[in-house]
Amino acid sequence: MSKKVLEGIVLNNKADKTVTVLVERKVLHKKYKKIIKRSKKYLAHDENNVLNIGDKVKIIESKPISKLKKWQILLSDKD
Repeated sequence: MSKKVLEGIVLNNKADKTVTVLVERKVLHKKYKKIIKRSKKYLAHDENNVLNIGDKVKIIESKPISKLKKWQILLSDKD
């Protein structure tokens, strides 16, 4: 089974080697058949502390790095 890849925006980079990434997705409401936005925050590992707030990034699933951190940075707009 392949690993999930998500795309989002960096919200917070204050922690050491960790960034908070906001991922938004659009889903169809079952009853009203309208498109609605859903968002979720993920903690991702940033080994070199190079990302800043507002950067667009892709994150990939990985083995657990800490209690809440289970994602790594795959690509960023800095590359």
